This record gives sequence, structure tokens and C-alpha cells, in this order.
Amino acid sequence: MRKKIVAGNWKMNLTLAQGEQLINDILQAGLKLEEGQEVVIATPFPYLAKAKSLLKNYPGFYVAAQNCSSEKSGAYTGEVSAEMLQSVGVDYVIIGHSERREYFQESNAVLAKKVDLALANGIKPIFCCGEPLEIRQAETQNDYVATQLEESLYHLTAEQLKDVVIAYEPIWAIGTGLTASAAQAQDMHAFIRSRIANKFGREAALHVSVLYGGSAKPGNAAELFSNPDVDGGLIGGASLVAADFTAIVQKLA
Repeated sequence: MRKKIVAGNWKMNLTLAQGEQLINDILQAGLKLEEGQEVVIATPFPYLAKAKSLLKNYPGFYVAAQNCSSEKSGAYTGEVSAEMLQSVGVDYVIIGHSERREYFQESNAVLAKKVDLALANGIKPIFCCGEPLEIRQAETQNDYVATQLEESLYHLTAEQLKDVVIAYEPIWAIGTGLTASAAQAQDMHAFIRSRIANKFGREAALHVSVLYGGSAKPGNAAELFSNPDVDGGLIGGASLVAADFTAIVQKLA
């Protein structure tokens, strides 16, 4: 059975005190996670160890970094390696978020290296893929996303893929207030799963969790999550408000 996951990506927001308060508010909401459900909190780098400490006694709650270096170690000032993340107990790492691709020109080849380093250090990648507005308007989104998958994940074995989560981000729906319809989300998620099946086999495709990452919020989460190939969400802005985030998690049931 594949996992149902809600991951909150704080991006570059909150002070340490604010982040600690947010986690405490989420924990105090009394969420009841069912078997196979997970909540993942992706904090800025300086808060990872604190987040890990706060969540350590809460089954089903995990910590994610928002990025990692494509290099193992060395003279890369300002970078954070997968080994460093592993040393503070990070469970997941977001790789290939559309903002990293756009603002820092991260290529599919670079992201493949990050995936490898994360897996080598026992950290599960949340691999992001998705198309910008002009690609969607040209109706070539399937080819675009297929290339992202092929160039960053197809070198893996089926066994390695078991530790990878895929997050579909329609870039045109991030921070814009726009949201892909439930049908659009399901269509792309089913396509992604079909590509995984073609490369790695049906069992691998049935195992991999595919999250929706495009302006999901309490008002649309239930409809999105009800689709057979949508296994949860990678949540941005709504993850910064405890009431909104916990409401989204509750929609998993």
C-alpha cells in the first residue's frame, strides 16, 4: 500500500520561535493519523534539528529539508550536503522544486545527482516535476513532465524508487491562487504513474506516492485527494497556518 502524505514546505519563512510555535500548534491539534498516513514538515535549514526534536515522539510525523547540494562535500560555500542532513536526522528532502529550477537554474542532470546523494544517505527524495503555463497552454505538458522524470529518475533501480516520492507541481498554480482542477490533477498523476510503470514495472508504479503541489488548501484538498492517483499534497502557503495545514491533513481520511 502506498503512503498518503501531506508535506508542508515553509520555504523562506518564519523565525525559529515562530516555526517552533507553528509545530507545537500542529501537534496540539490532535491529528489522528491512520496507518500509511504521514505528515512531513519541510523547514529552513537552521530549524531542522529543532523540528526533529519536537516531532521525535509523534509517530507519522517527519522532517524534510527543502534542498541539498549536488556535491558530496568540499569547497562549496553556503551549500548543505545530504550527509549533513542525515547527521541531524532528516527523513526527507525536497528536490527539484520549481523555484529551485527557475531561480537557480537547476537542470534535470543536477537533480539526478541530488537524488542519488539523498538515497545514498538514507534520505527519501520528494522529487518535484511540473510544467509552466506556456507548456500547459501548448498542451505539451505530458512530454515536458516525462522528460523531467526520464532525465532525473530513470537511472534508478526499481528498489531505489521505493524510497522516492514524486510531487507534481503545475507551476502556473503555485502562489498564483490558481489551482489545477481535480480532473487535471488526476490526469497528470495517472500519466506519471503510467510512465513509472513503463520503466520500472506495475508494482513499482502502484507503490510510489504522487503528491499534488499547486495551491492546495482546505477548501479543495478533499476533492483533490479523492482522486485515485493523488496520494496527498506538497503544501506551500497553507502550511504556514496551523489551522489550514491540519485541516488539509484531515482531508486525507
